[in-house]
Amino acid sequence: MTRQAPWWLDRTVYQIYPRSFADADGDGVGDIPGIIGRLDHLADLGIGLIWLSPVYGSPMADNGYDISNYQDIAPDFGTLEDFDRLVAEADRRDIGIIMDLVVNHSSDQHPWFLAAKLDRASAYHDYYYWRDPAPDGGAPDDRRAYFGGPVWTYVPEVGRYVFTLFSPQQPDLNWQNPAVRDAIYTMMRWWLDRGVRGFRMDVIDLIGKDIDRDLIVEGPYLHGFLQEMHREVLAGRDVVTVGESWNVTRETALLYCGRDRKELDMVFQFQHIVAGWDAKHGKWRPQPLDLVAFKKVWTDWQQALEGDGWNSLFLNNHDLPRSVSRYGDTEKWRDRSAKALATAIHLMRGTPFVFQGEEIGMTNAGFTRITHYRDIELINMHRETREQGLPEHQFLEGAAVTARDNARTPMQWDASPGAGFTTGDPWIAINPNNATINVAAQCDDPMSVLAHYRHLIALRKQHDVIVRGRFVPWLEDHPQIWAYTREWEHQRLSVLCNISSQPAHAEIPPGLAGGQTCLICTVHPREAIPAGPIVLDPWEAVVTLGDIT
Repeated sequence: MTRQAPWWLDRTVYQIYPRSFADADGDGVGDIPGIIGRLDHLADLGIGLIWLSPVYGSPMADNGYDISNYQDIAPDFGTLEDFDRLVAEADRRDIGIIMDLVVNHSSDQHPWFLAAKLDRASAYHDYYYWRDPAPDGGAPDDRRAYFGGPVWTYVPEVGRYVFTLFSPQQPDLNWQNPAVRDAIYTMMRWWLDRGVRGFRMDVIDLIGKDIDRDLIVEGPYLHGFLQEMHREVLAGRDVVTVGESWNVTRETALLYCGRDRKELDMVFQFQHIVAGWDAKHGKWRPQPLDLVAFKKVWTDWQQALEGDGWNSLFLNNHDLPRSVSRYGDTEKWRDRSAKALATAIHLMRGTPFVFQGEEIGMTNAGFTRITHYRDIELINMHRETREQGLPEHQFLEGAAVTARDNARTPMQWDASPGAGFTTGDPWIAINPNNATINVAAQCDDPMSVLAHYRHLIALRKQHDVIVRGRFVPWLEDHPQIWAYTREWEHQRLSVLCNISSQPAHAEIPPGLAGGQTCLICTVHPREAIPAGPIVLDPWEAVVTLGDIT
């Protein structure tokens, strides 16, 4: 992989969760025609790439991450003709489409699995991981699935257990079978030939597993498979790839995206997310933000990949809560905190990813009952954590902060009862604060969160220092202030953000001070960041640009 000047380097990615973005036919479920109708919003925002969460054929046990047909569109979302029109209309606005590649597992309704479970002698049987029952007739072992329950699912038709790392509806594909890999590579080339500009690869670190040795994450075959994928599919194509891994570390990241590797362009890592989880109950008992520890994760990753790899920059996606609810202050300083968090993230080295609604400061869902939720993971883990002794009210309190459905409520386009998302009954409840938090209310407001995101995205295209500059952290032990500089050639970008709801006092060192131009001043006009004592208002963000002297 080269770092000279890939076409995507200065672009910002926008993730669309199709089920919740825009519903064109009034059935309560978002669809591809709805996305097409909202492309001008993304063009106005300055977006250069759309990461499209799965729209493939699926029974929707996991909202499309259980795929039953990799080369068709789910009827809920439209048709292949609709998809082709989306690619063409996006391209007309200089926006590329990145498909979500979900190939660690398929749906249990995929024709491969339907054939595999009927006959041990079928060629498709070896598309999945099967084991015979234990001597007592039970599961081969007692490992647990990520979404709760046992990792082995019994299939009576063949009298064997199949490996299902996430849920029984999502049997894992056997990547050690060359026929599986060939089928996946053929499918990838088919989508690229339709005009998509790359792939976001779901839990890609799990495809190289050795289940008998329980080497699941970043398993022994992983990088061989990714190198083969690059040779067979990606080499010679001007596309962008990002691999999702909840397990990648700074030590292993460059194996995926180092300059001399032939695998991926970047990885999603989640160490900044799990840093706020409980040691026993994980995200269901979230901990308060420890800014010093949080900053350290980001700094470590910036430094680990500098000059060789490439970072993905995000706080939000379809698996995470709304960042302004998780890390900001939605009671008093929602707009300010949304702007400060975005400023701190977008101006680091790497590619920023914006999740739908983030650009207007959408908040968590506010659900208070288990019946409000739709997510398979939450429903399964509710049962499992209750069995482990976590009280109901504590689980619901945790879910209100970190559950995936917090990010999946419909996009808030306007203040109407359907939020401009649908004229029908939405598949999941609309956040009632759409009356005040919506695109229509912000689109012409120069002080809005939306205007701030437009400005951040434009700055990345205007200033090489944001794309290419060296990252230098400052005030690393300050419990309120997130500060760093970016340096490129003769320029220095200084970033100073108060990530708290109280005034923040600091002593600005000379290396952080400076700037002849204030690019961002969210509270007070400031010409520069002076050396010496400074007081930042709650959630104030200041960014200056100047010459290095």
